[in-house]
Amino acid sequence: MPERVLRAEIEAECAVREVHRYRGPLCDDDRADREYALSHLARANKILAAHHPQLVIGARRGH
Repeated sequence: MPERVLRAEIEAECAVREVHRYRGPLCDDDRADREYALSHLARANKILAAHHPQLVIGARRGH
């Protein structure tokens, strides 16, 4: 597996953990941080999907 794909998988897993830190009613700053983590997840998933569609990691992983 190419290094960029492995790096994207790690980034996606970290982004999912970050997204899960923000639950319940969120203040504006927390909402912005959650959206930032979701954008990192989307970027990493774009790389993963290009390599193989089954590598895509959902934000609900771990539930």
